[in-house]
Amino acid sequence: MRVKICGITNLQDALQAIEAGADALGFVFYNKSPRYIKPSDAKKIIEKLPPFIGRVGLFVNEGVDTIDTISNYCDLTLCQIHFEVDAEALDMIGSKAMPVIRAKEPKDILQYKERYRLVDVYCEAYGGSGKRLNLEWFDGIDCSKIILAGGLTADNLHELKKYNFYGVDVSSGVERMKGKKDYEKVSKFIANAKNI
Repeated sequence: MRVKICGITNLQDALQAIEAGADALGFVFYNKSPRYIKPSDAKKIIEKLPPFIGRVGLFVNEGVDTIDTISNYCDLTLCQIHFEVDAEALDMIGSKAMPVIRAKEPKDILQYKERYRLVDVYCEAYGGSGKRLNLEWFDGIDCSKIILAGGLTADNLHELKKYNFYGVDVSSGVERMKGKKDYEKVSKFIANAKNI
């Protein structure tokens, strides 16, 4: 199972997550988030990363031009789109874009079912709420293109075993405090995810 560690704000957290086996790192370009990072600071971190690590930008309510500009500047491999867009709008983004579904009810997770997508629990704020989705919503669903987020910790990952999710995305579940990762939590989370 692939693992993305989101809300990276400093080089040490980035390198420790990679050392622990992370497949991708997430950078939050939403200035109301406690995990916000300026594109110039993200670029400095990304320039020091080893090859073959996914570099994901998280965007909320931004226009296509802004998303593409930041994506090119920071050399992102993927843009995570955390607001309502249709498939046509996603395709207009020059960089590779992945929709995020903030699920309120079971039928929500069926949106974009032909695409890889991230599914998180709905909350008023964007990202990092630590709330969990009801896993029963995924019973009988093809989860092979779903990255699951929301309320995941090293201790509850075993509950995902039967669903065959493509990957998991964690931020608050591996933090010491908002925006700062806990290396032991990161390491345990990744090890447990890779053993599913």
